Amino acid sequence: MRCVGVWAVLLLVSAATAPAPPAWAALPPPAREAPVPAIARTWPVGVRPLVLRGWQPPATVYGPGHRGVDLAAPPGAPVRAVAAGRVTFAGRVAGRGVVSLQLTGTNLRTTYEPVSPSVRKGDAVGAGETMGTVEATGSHCSDTCVHWGLLSGETYLDPLSLLPPWLLQRGPSRLLPVLT
Repeated sequence: MRCVGVWAVLLLVSAATAPAPPAWAALPPPAREAPVPAIARTWPVGVRPLVLRGWQPPATVYGPGHRGVDLAAPPGAPVRAVAAGRVTFAGRVAGRGVVSLQLTGTNLRTTYEPVSPSVRKGDAVGAGETMGTVEATGSHCSDTCVHWGLLSGETYLDPLSLLPPWLLQRGPSRLLPVLT
């Protein structure tokens, strides 16, 4: 019993003499990004392409993760703008073709690679307009995909969040017979 009393006293003394938490510990959590508006009118490739690898946000700015989605697409397939915007970059990065599009009326920018661009920086494009074709460059998912990214400023977001529910649905509606 005496041992318990000694431990209680030591616990109280250590709590009273513990240093104050740093000032940053009392700060509120960072503000969350505003929700992404579902403004896309089409998939970048195909009708409902298979998502080969989904978005995996990194825990830190330079940490591991997947800053976009990989969509199944064969070389030569057209790559379309998911929404209206202006081309901010069309060229090569690390040996691969890249197209970036600033979406009209937002602070959002989408990126597509590997793409052989048919547009130039400054071009205005409409939703569904072809911006180039899938390159056969041996990207990180072989020659079978397009990497589609979404940024708000310097923050990566899930590009699938641009798609409205009717584009995300995985199958056509089926009408059943009315039995009388």
